[in-house]
Amino acid sequence: MEPVPIATGPAPADARAEFYALLRLASPLVGANLIQMAVSAVDVIFVARLGTVDLAAATLGVFVFNLLMFALIGLTSAAAPLIAAELGRRAHAVREVRRSVRMALWLGILGSLPVILVLTQGETLMRLAGQDPEVARRAGRFMTIIAFALLPGVLAGVMRTAAAALGRPGWAFLVTGLSLLVGIAGNWLLVFGNLGFPALGLEGSALASVASLGVMMIAYGVILTTDRRLRRFHLFGRWWRTEWSRFHEIVRLGTPIMLTWIFEGALFGGAALLMGLIGVAEVAAHAIALNIAAVAFQVPFGVAQAATIRVGMAYGAQDRVWIGRAGNVALVVGIGFMAASALLIWAVPRLMIGVYVDPDLPQNAVVVALALRFLGVAAVFQLVDGAQAVAAGVLRGLQDTRTPMLIALFGYWVIGFGTAILLGFRTPLSGEGVWWGLFAGLAVVSVMLLWRWSGRDRLGLVSA
Repeated sequence: MEPVPIATGPAPADARAEFYALLRLASPLVGANLIQMAVSAVDVIFVARLGTVDLAAATLGVFVFNLLMFALIGLTSAAAPLIAAELGRRAHAVREVRRSVRMALWLGILGSLPVILVLTQGETLMRLAGQDPEVARRAGRFMTIIAFALLPGVLAGVMRTAAAALGRPGWAFLVTGLSLLVGIAGNWLLVFGNLGFPALGLEGSALASVASLGVMMIAYGVILTTDRRLRRFHLFGRWWRTEWSRFHEIVRLGTPIMLTWIFEGALFGGAALLMGLIGVAEVAAHAIALNIAAVAFQVPFGVAQAATIRVGMAYGAQDRVWIGRAGNVALVVGIGFMAASALLIWAVPRLMIGVYVDPDLPQNAVVVALALRFLGVAAVFQLVDGAQAVAAGVLRGLQDTRTPMLIALFGYWVIGFGTAILLGFRTPLSGEGVWWGLFAGLAVVSVMLLWRWSGRDRLGLVSA
């Protein structure tokens, strides 16, 4: 595996060179993101055969677990722009890189402990949310077990960030693929009791998740200590030493990232709840359309992760030309892909829906008709969703996270959710109106973030 150049020397000579550097970094991250979606879906797919109650319990449990785990990964992901900036300033910033990784690991551990306690109270949480008592009981048992996967998942996220920032993004693709295989095997063995293993049902699925994320954490640990490029940073060296100034810096940058991700995730969760108030068919159609949009979103999300590193290196090097080139190339790539994705959705929406349900069966007619309407909005939605994701990524490279968080809060919840309620319940648009609300929120966020990026010099964001 050839390392991705970490660009600690001169900046790329032109936009084409920057494009190829970005592509080498982003491609494996995009692949890993797509596989991660499959990892998250494995539990639900296997548990679906156990019955409605267990499926509902697993769906709720996985949603809460993923929301909290990825929030903590967002918190610790602030290590990426810090590492990139150090490499941009100095080619061999071994000590500074090690400090950032060590304190991000510390933060992941300290942040996970209270969240694990929350997950062990899953039944209480579900009852407070008004869920069916039996579903709440089953979800509680599921969440108590899967809680032990939280810390491995968060630490693996930190190590993935470190490997990518140090020019080894390909490992993310390979390790996430390994995690998927372990998850599939674990579910097959423990949910149904194959090959002599006990048939543990829902609890077996939770144990499979613990094994999957545990293997991911161990694999990254081995990689960081044996890979020829990564081992020279001695990332686990003197792991007991505190660097509170670096710890606080990661918290300062990472907390807004975490909250931004929560705001966005909660917006889509809130939209699903609104659909539930409209009707069952709307919920099913919403789930299909949203899943199709989520698959496409993994590309600009991976580009955004790579852009944070590329812009961060330019920021550390105090090279304004390189900063602009790195950010603008990432925006063109991310928005360009989503434009192609929008055209594809417009062209063959029934084909995409057919992956989830048979569009020719009469009993699916209502759901298919609604999904087609929602996908019509999703095609437009794609453009602004890609723009806001990459724009947030390039601003993170400038270590600008607080104002983007406030923009996200305003755009998602004041504009987006407010418009979704207004159009969904005060106009004949109904469920389609909820989707137009999502579009409105994402559009406002993307415009404001792009405006902030374009005014980076005037706003003083590029002074390292």
